[in-house]
Parts: sequence; structure tokens; C-alpha cells
Amino acid sequence: MERLSIRLLGRHRAHVRVLNDSDRAELIQLCRRDPVSNVFVHDRALAQAPLSQGGQLWGWFESGRMRSACWSGANFVLVEPIPEALDGFAARARHAGNRCMSICGPAAEAMRFWHLVQPTWQAPREVRANQPLMEIDHSSSIAPDPHVRPATMDDLDVLLPACVAMFTEEVGYSPVSAGGGWSYRARVEYLIQTGRSFVRLDDYGRVVFKAELGAVSDTVAQVQGVYVDPAYRGRGLAAPGMAA
Repeated sequence: MERLSIRLLGRHRAHVRVLNDSDRAELIQLCRRDPVSNVFVHDRALAQAPLSQGGQLWGWFESGRMRSACWSGANFVLVEPIPEALDGFAARARHAGNRCMSICGPAAEAMRFWHLVQPTWQAPREVRANQPLMEIDHSSSIAPDPHVRPATMDDLDVLLPACVAMFTEEVGYSPVSAGGGWSYRARVEYLIQTGRSFVRLDDYGRVVFKAELGAVSDTVAQVQGVYVDPAYRGRGLAAPGMAA
């Protein structure tokens, strides 16, 4: 069993290790402490796929109990981070090298983790120390756009360019650059096939509005990739689209 950063905390042993499928139930309970903040990892924990698919989940254990966790893959996502766990995660991350595109989590803890790994990781494109996580837990007071519907595979050829445009505008680089075209297309296809992609087309079959559910747990859905075509901006389409 792989472990790193073993230390004695008083009379209790604590360590970081890679999680496996036998840790799934405990990880789910950890994510449920803050279902909104932890929805990304919660989604992965609830899925039928192996926990190791596409990256690694690391857990911080104290006296045999999981106190904190993180996902290390295309993104680095913190779950219930505590200072001791951040030290352990950072030590492992420095050893593994920079393989992620972003660090996500509660602002103070995410920034602390970044400062711990910054000396050995590459320079960032941007540091967003204030990135609000917005939540709605009731029906919208805005009337939903009746033209927004679940996307189908027939929409893929017009939806994919809109997804690329949104990503490029938001993040600052194209997701299909450097050979990423196949994997990004597969991600868009997955979102369509699992009913997580929503779209409104105009009379000419062009994307007017689109959004995806990037992560879904048993209580929370995270809306991401919200996009209105530049030609249609300023017409009040985004809010009804989000309500839908």
C-alpha cells in the first residue's frame, strides 16, 4: 500500500495514501460533509468506474480515519482540506510533478496548497484567488427558456465548436490544442450520452445557448460550460437558459 509523509501527531499516526475502491464508502461520507463544495469528487465516488480512472484520489488518514482527500488528475481538487493534509498532499504533488490544469477548493486552502507546490511547479497562466461558488437550492424565480432541451448526438457537430469557444474564452487556451481534440470530443459526447448537456439552437441550427452538468451527486448538480453565442449576447438569454 503506497504511503507518503508519515508522521506522528501526538500519539496518533497520520499518513497520505492513494485511495482504492475499498475506500469508496468512507470517501462518500467525507464528501457529504459539504455536498456543494465536494460535488466533483462525490460524483466520481458514486460512479461505477474504478476510483483510479483518469487520475488518483489521495486520502489523509489519522488514526485509521479519513480526514481529508483530494483528486489528482487533469484538475487538482481538494476535499475537506485541513492544514496537516495539505502538507501531505503537497509533498506527494511535488514528488509527482505538475500534471494538472487547475487547483480547485476552498480559496484559503487552495492558495495554501499552491504556495506549497509553487517552487517546483511551472508558472501559472492565472491565479484566481476570488472565484465564487454560487448555489441555488430552490426553483428559479425566472421563467425557464422553453427552447432549451437536452442535447442529442445529432447536435454534436454544432455543439462541439461552441464548447471549444466557451472553454477558450473562459480558460485562455483551446482544449483541442496540443493533440487534445480527440479527448475533448469524447468528453462532450459523454455529457450528451449521459443527459448532462443542454442546448438551444436557432432556426438555422446554430447554438444560441448551451450548458452542461459537469458533476452530479445524489443531491447536487454543478452547472458549468455556460455559453451564449456572441451574436446573441445582450438579449437576456442566459438567465432563462440557466433557469431551464
